[in-house]
Amino acid sequence: MQRYPRDMRGYGAHPPNANWPDGAKIAVQFVLNYEEGGENCLLHGDAASEGFLSDIPGATPWPGQRHWNMESIYEYGARAGFWRLHRMFTGAQIPVTVYGVATALARNPEQLAAMQDADWEIASHGLKWIEHKDMPPEEEATQIAQAIALHTEVTGTRPRGWYTGRCSMQTVDLVAAAGGFDYISDTYADDLPYWREYDGHDQLIIPYTLEANDMRFANAPGYTEGQQFFQYLKDSFDMLYAEGSAGAAKMMSVGLHCRLIGRPGKAAGLQRFLDYIRGFDGVWCARRIDIARHWATHHPHKRFERPSQMAVDRFVSFYGGVFEHSPWVAEDAHALELGPAHDSAVGLHHALVRAFRRGSADQRMAVLRAHPDLAGKLAAAKRLTDSSTAEQASAGLDALTDAERAEFTALNAAYVEKHGFPFIIAVRDHTKAGILTAFKARLKNDSDTEFAAACAQVERIAALRLKDMLP
Repeated sequence: MQRYPRDMRGYGAHPPNANWPDGAKIAVQFVLNYEEGGENCLLHGDAASEGFLSDIPGATPWPGQRHWNMESIYEYGARAGFWRLHRMFTGAQIPVTVYGVATALARNPEQLAAMQDADWEIASHGLKWIEHKDMPPEEEATQIAQAIALHTEVTGTRPRGWYTGRCSMQTVDLVAAAGGFDYISDTYADDLPYWREYDGHDQLIIPYTLEANDMRFANAPGYTEGQQFFQYLKDSFDMLYAEGSAGAAKMMSVGLHCRLIGRPGKAAGLQRFLDYIRGFDGVWCARRIDIARHWATHHPHKRFERPSQMAVDRFVSFYGGVFEHSPWVAEDAHALELGPAHDSAVGLHHALVRAFRRGSADQRMAVLRAHPDLAGKLAAAKRLTDSSTAEQASAGLDALTDAERAEFTALNAAYVEKHGFPFIIAVRDHTKAGILTAFKARLKNDSDTEFAAACAQVERIAALRLKDMLP
């Protein structure tokens, strides 16, 4: 048995209606990453200078040395960039979520006070603005706890949101295990919030962005001028607004950094975007905590027993009859690489069909022969499976006239005599008259053609049965 933990399915072809407040067509959410004073620096006890997200081309960490230019760029973010952005957002009356590095918040009391006076949400951005990919889980868990404690100490309230950014494979699990967070944002996997299940609770995830993000001023390929940033934000907004106008409202995240977008030439692009979206009705500019509370209220998580998480015995007890009287198909499917993508009718059908197609010709023939005749003796004796009974009734095969029953009996006998297995058709796709027409036409086929046709119909019947059992 193999299990694949990544969720490639998400909401699929039909995402939920976000139902944003006042019928908004889009939720636009601005994040200000506050990292100045929390970055790698020998003064902070780190082994090297910072090398990430600055205007220094090709910057790399300097082991054992302070980097004057890098430090001064981060200082610009605190001294000038932050205040420019503070004026822009408070002037536009647009609320902001701050991803605040706890040690940076502790070293910047005036900026912190301004955030709080503006009623900006201050979520946790970890203890320090450092890389976590190689950090042992125990050490990272300790730093998460320290970040929560320091954040609470310097802001007066516990953080309700979390984003590490430079995270490890275990970050989201560790933060969820720490508990107490209305949302975690260390994913980029969707245009809408979604839930992840943990043993003790359901954790809301509000995805973030690395592309509608001013970090692209510091990375290649990226933006070189404010107008490019504006154009990308505008295009993103226009696409999502159009989808929302068509009834599929989404969320747009915009990621900002004081030392990057806070520079005048870059800030001009952001200002154009703030002016642009004010020209539209139905735009909800919210903090992430507001989105989290809305989603928890309007889209609470609903658990169900997931096929990919079932033990084999339970899996077979649930799905062993999807292929008529052939539990081996479910047993073989359970041994495949199942994951979240298989926890839906379409996904589980994919796995079961793979197992069926892997079977030998004799095994598949046995599945065909396990199917009952249409309107045959088993139906008359009420000895069909519940699924077959409902399916035949859906086409009116449980209420035949004497003449119709005689015709079906004759066709069944002729078909079995010629091909060696019963005539199989997904009756829910047809009327009684359509079934008879197909029956007579297929009776003329050679047995190889009918074997292939019958196998395809068995797979179709399985798909219809699974849609009654799973989302």
